[in-house]
Amino acid sequence: MLVRLACIAVTHAFTALQLIPMSDHYKDVEILALRHQLAVLQRRLGNQRPGVQAAYRAFLVLQL
Repeated sequence: MLVRLACIAVTHAFTALQLIPMSDHYKDVEILALRHQLAVLQRRLGNQRPGVQAAYRAFLVLQL
């Protein structure tokens, strides 16, 4: 579990570094695509809520 959390942290760190040189237009397009993906998932799942594993929950707490 600790290895998974470390892997997630490293992945997010590299993703954040990748966002630095991007233009604002590209970031806006990416946010729009992510919102669309979220809307599609919400339509598919309806009232169901996927369970969050402990490693992901701990990472989200660290991000706040």
